[in-house]
Amino acid sequence: MKTYHGSCHCGAVQFEAGIDLSAGTIKCNCTICTKLRFWPAIVKPEHFRLIAGDTELSNYRFNTKTDQHQFCKHCGVHPFVIGNSPRWGVFYGVNISCLDDAPIEELVNAPVTYLDGRNDNWDSPPLEVRHL
Repeated sequence: MKTYHGSCHCGAVQFEAGIDLSAGTIKCNCTICTKLRFWPAIVKPEHFRLIAGDTELSNYRFNTKTDQHQFCKHCGVHPFVIGNSPRWGVFYGVNISCLDDAPIEELVNAPVTYLDGRNDNWDSPPLEVRHL
């Protein structure tokens, strides 16, 4: 596990997170992940720390209203989601595209697990993933 620092585009929201990129990342085909091209790594709450921007965040909830899709009120970037699922319990889904100090080599080598959230089928990958 390595501590990474991340932010939104304008820098109003800043965080750090302990992430093991070699343990994998996620790409989901649900409507919000597809539209945002959201690419998270799952992080336990004790390994996430918001450094700045608590008051600069807004959140969007849809469908079951469980997950909190956090985004910066100024630039609109979604640096993380706060969720709760049977698979991970309470978690932070850190958008690895928002990591400021992750070497590109680590990002391209991070394994990806594809999820079929669009069909609420969390145990099998979607048939098509090239667009994710």
